[in-house]
Amino acid sequence: MHMKKIHLILPAVLLLTSLPAAATAPQSHAAIRGTVLTFVQNQTRSLPGKVSIKVEDVDKRIVLPACPSLEAFLPQGTQLNGNSIVGVRCNSKKGWSLFVQVTVNTSVKLVTINKTLQQGQIIQAGDLGSLNSDTLQADTLTDPAQAVGKVMKFGVGKGQLLRQNMLRDPYVITQGQTVQLLSQGQGFRVRSEGQALNNAAEGQNASARTISGHKVSGIVTGGIIEIRQ
Repeated sequence: MHMKKIHLILPAVLLLTSLPAAATAPQSHAAIRGTVLTFVQNQTRSLPGKVSIKVEDVDKRIVLPACPSLEAFLPQGTQLNGNSIVGVRCNSKKGWSLFVQVTVNTSVKLVTINKTLQQGQIIQAGDLGSLNSDTLQADTLTDPAQAVGKVMKFGVGKGQLLRQNMLRDPYVITQGQTVQLLSQGQGFRVRSEGQALNNAAEGQNASARTISGHKVSGIVTGGIIEIRQ
């Protein structure tokens, strides 16, 4: 008869299990915590700033069969930011799983705006400041280099956090501009001119109307619309 999997949630729910008489030793709580710590370190390695991790102790009353293969996992919908939980499961026939509480704090400098910026303004290094934060907020910037040279999509007041959705890349092609077109395919490469039908930054899609009146589209590369066929 196979033993049913045991699911434990700490500390709100506590389920205890007794070891079979033939068992030699229970699962080490230190090994469980070590598995969780290594997992969280790997998951947060790419985060900017300084990351501190605290793994809570496993309740001493919990006794589990020793497991030769521990695996940590993040429950669906869980983020490693502030108070969180990490699951640990035993991948064996006598499997079990439990959840361990962890605290992940990030000390990071977020980019702020130190003067009022207008729509269409190109950001300079002197326009930016920083703010210390213990959490990494969604869409925020941590390095001024991520913003310098970008263009404001709309006006923003002094002191606000700078976010990715406030910025766009500068246009290298503007609507109505005469642009170079490069058509290329298997065995041919043709250059011509056309009139841009939309604004586009480097690497974006752009459309143009040729001298003969045909509408074409391609990717902006080096200020030229490349049309691949």
